[in-house]
Amino acid sequence: MKTKNNLFIIWRIQLQTLSLLSMVFLIVVGCSDDDDDELLGNWVDRSVFDGTPRSSAVAFSINNIGYMGTGFDGDDYLKDFWKYDMEGNFWSQLADFPGIERSAAVGFAINNNGYIGTGFDGDNELNDFYQYDISTNTWVQISNFLGGNRRGAVGFNSDSAGYVGTGFDGDNDKKDFWKYNPSTDEWTELVGFGGDKRRDALTFTIADKVYLGTGISNGINQEDFWVFDISNETWTALKDLDDNDDYQITRNNAVGFSIGNKGYVATGNIGFGPSTSIWEYEPSTDLWVEKTAYEGITREDAIAFYNGTKAFVALGRSGTLYLDDNREFFPLETEDEDD
Repeated sequence: MKTKNNLFIIWRIQLQTLSLLSMVFLIVVGCSDDDDDELLGNWVDRSVFDGTPRSSAVAFSINNIGYMGTGFDGDDYLKDFWKYDMEGNFWSQLADFPGIERSAAVGFAINNNGYIGTGFDGDNELNDFYQYDISTNTWVQISNFLGGNRRGAVGFNSDSAGYVGTGFDGDNDKKDFWKYNPSTDEWTELVGFGGDKRRDALTFTIADKVYLGTGISNGINQEDFWVFDISNETWTALKDLDDNDDYQITRNNAVGFSIGNKGYVATGNIGFGPSTSIWEYEPSTDLWVEKTAYEGITREDAIAFYNGTKAFVALGRSGTLYLDDNREFFPLETEDEDD
């Protein structure tokens, strides 16, 4: 009997230990779920795009209007051109882009004119460039991009000039940068970018600083992160995007945008498929924090419209599914899946 009693006591101790471990596991899982719930940021459904769902379109913003065109719908390369009214929440079709149909082009805006060029027509990389006048809804061809044919480049602007760099020329990923002067219709090469080659990267602009990162080269998502000072046209290296072990920012075919004094990296291919994750950048500390994920399905090759106070992410593709949805991001709100 004494042996049986000892065995019974040992069995009860083991049972109590297992029960205690189960409680600890539930507490840990519960805390993890709570952490996810505490991510700030809310996505609100906005007007679905009126045209054909697509990916790899080109976009730029002027005041409260986002402009978008070209792209690929899974079968055809496109040249239609549209605008989205951020305040009125509606789309309107504009005069078609006059160049050949294409995807993976680059765009920027100077004053009240938009500029679109380069890209891929299904067979070749391109170097032609066009100016769009928003007041007359007309296009005019300008000087070809002097950096040569390419797709998957980045474009951004100052108040008086446009900039285009990186991308893929059909044989080689690029890291050069060029400046466009609209008053002379001339391109000049800039020097000083010390980053890696890449295609399908992103930029976002905060005040007079342009931040560049992500992208892919030789099948590897790039980790370096840079800031371009528009006032003196110099590049400075920042902390790598994988500087913190908790960061999961590196990706390609993502979008960048800014709201107030914060920058954002959203969606894109994180290395094993498209994502919905969003990361917020704080320039004063050079640090990142994760935000509430995009509420649509996973995607890459999306577009973003933003004017400094509002930001929208739309279109793109998830595998072979081409998308036409559109959502506005509110970084300081808690998530509400019903709006």
